[in-house]
Amino acid sequence: MASLLQPERVLYLVRGEKKIRSPLSQLYFCRYCSELRSLECVSHEVDSHYCPSCLENMPSAEAKLKKNRCANCFDCPCCMHTLSTRATNIPAPLPDDPTKTTMKKAYYLACGFCRWTSRDVGMADKSVASGGWQEPENPHTQRINKLIEYYQQLAQREKLERDRKKLARRRPYMPQAFSQHTIHVVEKYGLGTRLQRHRQGTPITSLYGLSLKEGEDQKEITIEPAQALDEVEPLPEDYYTRPVSLPEVTTLRQRLLQPDFQPAGASQLHPKHKHLLIKRSLRCRKCEHNLSKPEFNPTSIKFKIQLVAVSYIPEVRIMSIPNLRHMKESQVLLTLTNPVEHVTHVTLIACEEGDPDDVNSTAKVMVPTKELVLAGKDAAAEYDELAEPQDFQDDPDVVAFRKSNKMGFFIKVVPQREEGDVTVAFRMRHDFRNLAAPIRPSEEGDAPTEAIWLTHHVELSLGPLAP
Repeated sequence: MASLLQPERVLYLVRGEKKIRSPLSQLYFCRYCSELRSLECVSHEVDSHYCPSCLENMPSAEAKLKKNRCANCFDCPCCMHTLSTRATNIPAPLPDDPTKTTMKKAYYLACGFCRWTSRDVGMADKSVASGGWQEPENPHTQRINKLIEYYQQLAQREKLERDRKKLARRRPYMPQAFSQHTIHVVEKYGLGTRLQRHRQGTPITSLYGLSLKEGEDQKEITIEPAQALDEVEPLPEDYYTRPVSLPEVTTLRQRLLQPDFQPAGASQLHPKHKHLLIKRSLRCRKCEHNLSKPEFNPTSIKFKIQLVAVSYIPEVRIMSIPNLRHMKESQVLLTLTNPVEHVTHVTLIACEEGDPDDVNSTAKVMVPTKELVLAGKDAAAEYDELAEPQDFQDDPDVVAFRKSNKMGFFIKVVPQREEGDVTVAFRMRHDFRNLAAPIRPSEEGDAPTEAIWLTHHVELSLGPLAP
C-alpha cells in the first residue's frame, strides 16, 4: 500500500481558527460539535507533572518551585542519558584507631552509555545513595533574582492598569478610585462579589491601581543598569599555539544545555537534574468538552477520553498508483475503511471550479457517482470463516474488492501540468451517528440515534509524473 507508512500523502482539511491540512491520524473529532479538530485549534491543559525516570508525580506548584526538574534523577552532561547510582567500596580509617582501615561503601553517578562518571569532574562520593550531590553555584544568581522580581512587579503593575481601564470602560458611572473607607466596607460586607463575579479570588483593591492599601505596603524594587566594560580579559599566551584536544572540548549542544555556565572544557561538565514531563488534556475551544484526557497515574499509558479522528471518520488511503502522464487518464486504486460498528454510507463529490478549499490541485479527478456502502467494523468477523459475506451488489468498474469493513475503489485522474507532483482533491460526505448524545427513552423503547451527514475535504498527493 502506497500510503501505509506515508500518512502525509492523504490530508484532511480542518476548518478551525485557520485552515489546516493534516493526516487523519493526527486529528481529533469532537462528538459534540461534529467537527474535526487539530492540535492548533484546541486548548492544552496540564494535568500533572512527573519524572520520566523515577515516575514521581508532583503538583504544579511543587514543580514550579523545583524549576520543573526532578530532585533525585540526573542527566549525563555528555550524552544526555539518565545517570545511575553506582556503589563501590573504599578504604576508610577507623574512628578508634586511625592507623587501621576498613572498607566503606561509597556512591557515585555513572552513565551506562558513554561511561561518564561524577569522579571525572572531581565530585566527591557520597555515603548515601540518594540526594546530596554537589552542584556548582551560579555567580550571577543574585542579579538574576533581582531582575525577576523587578519584572514581576512591572508585569503586575501593567496588569492592574489594564484591569482598571477595562472596568472603567464597562462601568463609566463608577468612580475611578475608591477611598480606603469604601474599599474596607466593600470587602467587609462582601459587596465586591457582584462587581468582580467574572474574576473570582481577586481583591476589589486590585481593580483600582497600586495607589491604594496594598500599594502602600509594597516596596518599590529598583535595579541597577548593566554597564559595559572597557577592558576585556586577554586571551592566554598559548591560546593560538596550544594543540586542541577534541575530547576535552565541549560541543555546542553540551554548552547550551547549561546556559548558566556554558562550560568550555569536558572537565567543567556537571550533571543536571532531569526535566519533568507533563500529562496534558485537550479541550475543544468551541464547546469546551474534553477531546483527550490521560490517566493521572504516571505508570499508566491509558486514556480516560481519547476522541481520535480515526475512530470516527472513514479513512482514505492510496493503494496503488499507475504511471501518471500529462493529459492522459489514469486509474488510481484507493481504499476506504469504516472505523465504526454500524454501516456507513459514503458519497464522493468532485470539487467545483473556484472552490476556496481546492488550492493545491494539479489534476482533474473523476470520482464514483454511486454511493459507497461500508460494512460495520466487527473484530470477530476476521476470524469467523463460516460467516456469510454481505451482498452489497457492487459495480465492478467502481469497487475493486471488499473485505470486512474495508473496500477498494477506483478514481480517474488526468494531470493538468507537465511537471511537478500530481495532487487531487475531492469532498467526502458520509453519515455519522452521534452516540455521545443522550437518548430519551420512549414508551416503545429506546429511540434510534438520528444520523447526521458530515462533509470533509480530502487531498491526495500521488507523486511525480512518469517520464
